[in-house]
Amino acid sequence: MAKRGYHHGNLKQALVEASLELIRDKGPTGFTLSEAAKQAGVTPAAVYRHFDGREDLIAEVALQGYRIFGDLMDYAFQTGQPSALASFEATGRAYLAFARKYPGHYVAMFESGISTQRTPELHDAATRAMAVLETAAEALAAHIPEGKRPPPQMFSAHIWAMSHGVVELFARGSPGTKSPFPPEDLLETGIGVYLRGLGLVAPDS
Repeated sequence: MAKRGYHHGNLKQALVEASLELIRDKGPTGFTLSEAAKQAGVTPAAVYRHFDGREDLIAEVALQGYRIFGDLMDYAFQTGQPSALASFEATGRAYLAFARKYPGHYVAMFESGISTQRTPELHDAATRAMAVLETAAEALAAHIPEGKRPPPQMFSAHIWAMSHGVVELFARGSPGTKSPFPPEDLLETGIGVYLRGLGLVAPDS
């Protein structure tokens, strides 16, 4: 592969983009900083101008990923308005779409072992992204009688877990987990079953 190279002042982003390819191809622990430098077309010493180690580089990838993820989730939520149900379902689909379009970012965020508490910026970006799903859950839960209403945090966590499970098992080519159904259909029907159980979708819909 040809060296990526970088423009003056853009070394940090060149390293991020190089690491995205390496994360996608080798996993978050399958490459070294030297390999990232080589992929970006710079010397290994240049990496340390911006990152103290591989985990710092991966954390930057995760940070950028959460910012993209938050934008996508917010867009999905907003375009589903004014229907609380449409907005909620759209955020679930956005999760799957993000994992497919940004696999390197997804791995850095959810499979690298990098804590969202590592830096205030990373924590804020992750919190903002997941808050969109919680907001969508809260708006939809308002249609459930108060005594039967699950906490929005639990509501959103259930859908997050379902979305994450579909991504991990069926949308990322995991060995031995081929499904006869498209991941989008699995997620949509799973959410439908969940919402029917809460009385938010008619049994015959």
